[in-house]
Order: sequence, then C-alpha cells, then structure tokens
Amino acid sequence: MRIGLLTEGGYPYVSGEARLWCDRLVRGLGQHEFDIYALSRSERQEAQGWIELPPQVNRVWTAPLWTVDDHGVAFGAGYGRRARRRFAECFGELAAAVCDSGAAGAAGASGAGDALADRFGSALHGLAELARDHGGLVAALRSEAAVRALESACRAPGALRTARAARVPDLLAVASHLERALRPLSLDWYGDDGLGAVDLCHATSGGPAALPGLLAKHFSGVPLLVTEYGVQLRAHYLATGDETLSAPARALLTSFHGRLAAEVYRQATIITPGNTHARRWQERCGAERTKLRTVYPGMETSRFAEVGDREDPGDPDTLVWVGRIEPAKDLISLLHAFAEVRKEEPKARLRIVGAPAEGPEAHAYLAHCRALAAQLFPDEAQGAHAVGDNPVSFEEIGAPGTPELADAYAAGSVVVLSSVVEGFPISLVEAMFCGRATVSTDVGAVVEVIGGTGLVVPPRNPRALGEACVALLRDAGRRERLGAAARARALELFTVEQNTEAFRGIYLEIVSHCPVRREALDDAGEPVPFAHPAEAYMPGRWAVAAGGVGADEGAGPGGAPSWAQETDRPERLKGAGV
Repeated sequence: MRIGLLTEGGYPYVSGEARLWCDRLVRGLGQHEFDIYALSRSERQEAQGWIELPPQVNRVWTAPLWTVDDHGVAFGAGYGRRARRRFAECFGELAAAVCDSGAAGAAGASGAGDALADRFGSALHGLAELARDHGGLVAALRSEAAVRALESACRAPGALRTARAARVPDLLAVASHLERALRPLSLDWYGDDGLGAVDLCHATSGGPAALPGLLAKHFSGVPLLVTEYGVQLRAHYLATGDETLSAPARALLTSFHGRLAAEVYRQATIITPGNTHARRWQERCGAERTKLRTVYPGMETSRFAEVGDREDPGDPDTLVWVGRIEPAKDLISLLHAFAEVRKEEPKARLRIVGAPAEGPEAHAYLAHCRALAAQLFPDEAQGAHAVGDNPVSFEEIGAPGTPELADAYAAGSVVVLSSVVEGFPISLVEAMFCGRATVSTDVGAVVEVIGGTGLVVPPRNPRALGEACVALLRDAGRRERLGAAARARALELFTVEQNTEAFRGIYLEIVSHCPVRREALDDAGEPVPFAHPAEAYMPGRWAVAAGGVGADEGAGPGGAPSWAQETDRPERLKGAGV
C-alpha cells in the first residue's frame, strides 16, 4: 500500500524529533511505499539536510512553518468580493469557536461540545476549500480582516473571560501564531498526485502535522492514523508558559490548540498513543476510547546487548543518571538525595552523563548543578591546593570514560531518574535493556514502563529518593533480580520489532475497513462502469479475488489498488516542496 507519512520538525531531517522511530518504521515495512510530507521548524533544521532514505520512500514534500513571507500578496489583491466574504465567514466561525468559553482547552473538548466541535470543523474545512480554490491563505490569515474577526469574537457574549481583555498587540500575536499553525491549509499537497493518491495518511504527531491528514480525508476520503509519543497539546501547554505572551493571547492559543486536537482525534480512524499517560491526555481532549490503541515506541536493542549479557553487574557503589540536562530533570533534588546517600554509604559515587539542552537556560542550569555539587561535597580534596576527587562527576557521551551510551549504563549498578516532568522515559528503557536496577520518580509513564521492576518514589522528595538508592546499594541480590526482570520486560515490550509489527497490523486493518474509493478511468479519462466490484469495498481480507483494497496483493489492473500497480509507481522525487 502507499502511505503518506506526515511529520512536523522531524523525519527526514537530521535534527528532527522522532527521526529514529520514523526511520525504523519505514525501513521495517519495506513491502509498502512511503511518501513523506514534512513540515520544518527552522532554517537551521533545513540547512542540516536529511538522513539517508531507504528505497521504499518514493517522494519527499517539504514546507516551512518558520518563515513569515506572505509572497508579497496583500489580502484582497488576489481575492474577489465573494472570496473575501467567504473568508470572513469561515474565519469568523473559527474565531468564535476558539473564543467560546465552552472551548477553553481540553475541558470543552469532552462532554456536551459536539455542536461547538462541528462549528470548528466546518470552519476549518471551509478555510481549506478557500485556500485550495485561491492558492493559499497566508496573506488572508495575517490581514486586518482576520484581526477584526478575532476582536469581534473576543468581545462577543459568552467569550472567554481572559480573552475579553485582549488588545491589538495581543490579537496581532495570536493572528501570527494561527497563520503558522494553519499554514498546511495553503499547501499544494492535496491533489491526485499528492495526498489524494495515498491509501493511508499516518501523522506522527498531532497539531499542524495532522492537518494535511484532515484535509486529505476531507477532499479525498483518505483514512487518517495519528501517533503521539508526546501529546502535542500537552507540549503546547508547557511551552506557552515560557513565551513572552500576554494572558489573553495564551488563553486564545490554548483554546485553539485544544479545539484542533479534538478535531484531529474526532476525524482519525485510529489513534496510537505511546503509553497510558499519553492515552489519558488524549481521552481528556476528546478522543474516543474505541479508537485508541497503545503502541509502545520501538528502540534498538543491539547497542545494549553486550552490556545486558554481561555477568558483571557494574560498580556496586556507583549510581548513574543519563539524560538531557535541563530543569525538568530536577538534578537539584538528585544532588541533595545523593548527599543523604553519602551519609549512609560513604563510598557511593554519582555519575551524571549527559549534555545540556539547547538554550542559555539549560547551560545556566548545568552551571548551577556543578556549583551545588561542589558546595555539597567540599571535603574531597587531599589538600588546599589539590583538585580532589569529587564523588559527583559530570560527563558527556564520547568522553574517555563513556565513549558509548551503553558504557554509561555499564558504569554503575543502579540507574536513577529524578524528573518532575517526563513523557516516555527513554533512559529508563535503555537501562532496562542493560539489565540495571532503577530508582525513579513517579511521573509520566514511569510506572507503566518499569512495571514493578524498579523502585518508584514521589517527585521532589530527595529523602525518599536517597533512601531508595541506599536500599539497592546495600542489597546486591535484589539489584540482580530487578535488573533481570527489567531486561526481560524491555525485550518483550519496547523493541523495534514489536513496534513495526503493531503498525503493520494497524495499516492493514485501516485499509481493509476504510478503503479509498477512487473512480477508475479509461485512456480517454472517462469513468469505467463496474471497474470496482461491490465486494471490493467490503471489510476484511477475503476480497482478494475482487481486487479489494483490503487485500495483500492486487488481483488485476482493473481492480488493483495504487500500491499494487508497480508500473505506475512514480519516480522518486528528492526535495519536492513549496
């Protein structure tokens, strides 16, 4: 079959999020063909280029979300009176749905919000049709008409209380954010040579990445699969608190992203969260339980196999922390917990392996952690002029002591996670592959991942974290039992193979139950009567003889789906975009 893979700030870019997961999925499903539709987040990301793509990738379409170029077209220059009126109606409805107090965040997405959801969805599809007919809406979404529509919606009865205080600078900022989020409406990806020709759209996240899938379903009836290993709406909630936006602007954008998430979940055929934590978020945002299928991320096990197979359990006095150094990881609590550990176990050591996240805040946080470590353990030097041997070390992968990631986990007998915010804890899974006992804070999907194979303590509780670490440092037998159970669990649930097989079955299920019904045309471009028998559209895989789209193999040129027509396979296009 032919899959349209939809990404935002990710695959196939070198620096993209979920790059490895998408690449492993595409390579593992070599019997299918993939067209990639990628939205980039920065000029730097585009300049770094793509990773090497496998041969089953036919084409790559790209578009930026970071530019502000409106192609020099002022709203009204390329639009007639009817188009301007239509835009005012659709965008006004969209703004009214966003500003309605019942649409505030995820709370309005569940419950009695069906009418409001229909209103938002109809307005969104109306804007998409207008963009298709008039070559885009970039200038329109940044126009004075858009700002006036937002202002009217904020002043209307029943509007969000916070939004009523929005001033012109707030409305301009919101209009700019909405234009970027809705930029996929203006792309030329939806014709018969684009997403209209695929059998299934697979969005690798919610938000703007799923918008092309919504439009492909609206225009061509293509089913949509949405995978979220980090819930996009939750990420937006966390990000808006750091931005220099006013409270009215944050309220409007939060409401918009809540409505967009609800629409994506409503239109998706199947939604695959990466864990129960993400699943709860999706249900809270309006996703139906019958559509949800938990599919754990797949991770490569070969790089950890040697460490996992060793009989050497690592240094019995060493605790290891691995990850990206940032405030959400709460290394401050970890250092205070280690101070308690040192009181009970004077030989204990702590190795912090990782690099700071991007940005000055993360680098300042690392400097603060180093200073705190020096303050908490001041008596390790042999003399006044000696450097000393501090029991806490800060290292990076590639350094002499930890040339590879697996070496970091092999260095100690206990791996610690101290986060206060966490989605899917990748470092815990890596530790489990290495057969290490773990001590973790109860955040995100931690409990679901370890499943009883490690110790869990409350977040921001250094005393509890320290006591759990001491308990494992003193009990070698318990460490060995927990490590073995953790490795067995990881190999069962979190491998690339289980992830690929899960999506292989989901792809077949969706296509067999939701086939795309396309007109069969002859050489003259005229419809061919009865080219697709009625049984070709029946659910199930038994309709092979009829050439049904749910079959594994095409039955003939008249009824074969697009993915079975090898002679019509398009040439691979590198860098096609807008």
